[in-house]
Amino acid sequence: MKMERINTFAELQERHQALRHLLGLRLNEAGHKAGFERDILVCGGTGCIASASNDIVANLNAALAANGLAKKVQVLKTGCFGFCEKGPIVLVQPEHVFYTQVKPEDAKAIVEEHIIGGRPVERLLYLEPITQKRIPKSGEMPFYKKQMRIALRNCGLINPERVAEYIAAEGWLALGKVLTEYSREQVVDLMLKSGLRGRGGAGFPTGLKWQAAMKAEGAEKYIVCNADEGDPGAFMDRSIMEGDPCSVLEAMAVAGYCVGAEQGVIYIRAEYPLAIQRLEKAIAQSRELGLLGKNILGSGFNFDVRLQLGAGAFVCGEETALLRSIEGKRGEPTTKPPFPAEKGLWEVPTCVNNVETLANIPPIILKGADWFSSIGTEKSKGTKVFALAGKVNNVGLVEVPMGTTLREVIFDIGGGIRGGGEFKAVQTGGPSGGCMTKEHLDTPITYENLQAIGSMMGSGGMIVMDENTCMVDIAKFYLEFTLEESCGKCTPCRIGNKRLHELLCTITEGKAENDAIEKLEVLGEVIKKTSLCGLGQTSPNPVLSTIKFFRDEYEAHIKDHKCPAGVCKNLKQYWVVEDKCIGCTACARNCPAVCISGKVKEIHFIDQSKCIKCGVCMTKCKFGAIEIR
Repeated sequence: MKMERINTFAELQERHQALRHLLGLRLNEAGHKAGFERDILVCGGTGCIASASNDIVANLNAALAANGLAKKVQVLKTGCFGFCEKGPIVLVQPEHVFYTQVKPEDAKAIVEEHIIGGRPVERLLYLEPITQKRIPKSGEMPFYKKQMRIALRNCGLINPERVAEYIAAEGWLALGKVLTEYSREQVVDLMLKSGLRGRGGAGFPTGLKWQAAMKAEGAEKYIVCNADEGDPGAFMDRSIMEGDPCSVLEAMAVAGYCVGAEQGVIYIRAEYPLAIQRLEKAIAQSRELGLLGKNILGSGFNFDVRLQLGAGAFVCGEETALLRSIEGKRGEPTTKPPFPAEKGLWEVPTCVNNVETLANIPPIILKGADWFSSIGTEKSKGTKVFALAGKVNNVGLVEVPMGTTLREVIFDIGGGIRGGGEFKAVQTGGPSGGCMTKEHLDTPITYENLQAIGSMMGSGGMIVMDENTCMVDIAKFYLEFTLEESCGKCTPCRIGNKRLHELLCTITEGKAENDAIEKLEVLGEVIKKTSLCGLGQTSPNPVLSTIKFFRDEYEAHIKDHKCPAGVCKNLKQYWVVEDKCIGCTACARNCPAVCISGKVKEIHFIDQSKCIKCGVCMTKCKFGAIEIR
């Protein structure tokens, strides 16, 4: 859609009103129609595209054309709806009928049965696992009922590749309001009053960060968006950039006005091609409309944004390492102070915020600081987006008010443990966080509460584990990730974590000495206190928290040489169940280690000293005569 340049805030407001019809059907607003009787929204996030949502779009368009409905019904790709477990998602408006796990071949049925016949396709509606009832609308689903979408407000609502739809959804109005009604100091006061804290990890107050950058002396300043999301299982920032890229650009422009910067950089890992593509389109269209570039909305304010692709180094999520990487240097952290707000990119004052933090800025400006601060708790305001994953039924993106309990997120929204299993632990904060147990399920999610337990909010990863998870193995998994991603600059992180990992390996292999746990605790605390940056300072958290809450599992590995969860390969022992063995020799014939003896029709035996724990014997036995002890 070709649009003319917008020269003033008044023109932007007029354009917003003129474009409201684009979202009329999606917002169920009477009198706002774009010549279409229905909108069919198809999830265009990375996960659903990988599950053929592009083919679903093509098939829907083909079916509509074949039935002469191409001018009455439009098909649009949106951002992520969040309910990733049930994707691909298709939403029909204005009925708000929500279809799950749609396949390309289902497109014809949606058009012929629903669009033409007026009957929702029953088999594609969400099936509630407990009641076994089909639920047609997302607002009635447990997954969405307790959510409050602020950062994700436009994901699944608008076409992210059309800036016109963002403007229709009140996009860029926050920037216009700031440029015409607020001084720089007033913007800082608004952010401070709102209580917004950084959503990327440590939770530093956004207003204080902006204030420091605003007061810093320098003719040149930068706004940097940290989009280097690298936690295992985390995809919050990616989904915002894929589903609502202009919200990030607008917030960066607001920050630029506030601190006195004219240039913005989005540091995004090259592993996010769809997010990059949509950001590039959003930047180009916004420049064309005059919402980025010179003399924005006739205010005299200049601000533009460019992308900087990262190579996928986790340590570059640390702001000083990120800045060095933008400069073309090795991505290593530097000591603080000076902080980036004083001396950052190219040695000039720089304000660094993460994607989710920025996505909260426009609604705070439009709805007010009091509105935002009324959500959440006394010290943790607003909402938080979590990537809920692991052994939980409803995997996906969850945005809830701060203060929501872990139980509500995991069991009410997440639908409980997959396969009817038993909840064991949840890891928040990714490799930098820690595990929490059943006793913490009723803990309200706040920065302070998670830190008190020994975990952290982090960027928002939330991995749920069941009774079949080995906590020693989990600690080793996260530490392996940290070892791989450490820049190696400081000795505690480079060498200390290597020693931690070696100790964990001896435990999972059944070779640890009796004082291994004490060594882990002492070394972990030293690494926390002496590492240079947040990566090293938090790297022992998974180890220390699992020791704190699951010490008995460590002791079982060390003293009894057993893995209670049956996960650690070297501690598995395969035994023949004598009253079930019929002497068929299938186990012995297939054993690659030739460690099973026994004659035909006689009970067989496994030589534990030779067994390589491959499990072939159990797989080949048809009588259940092999078990793990």
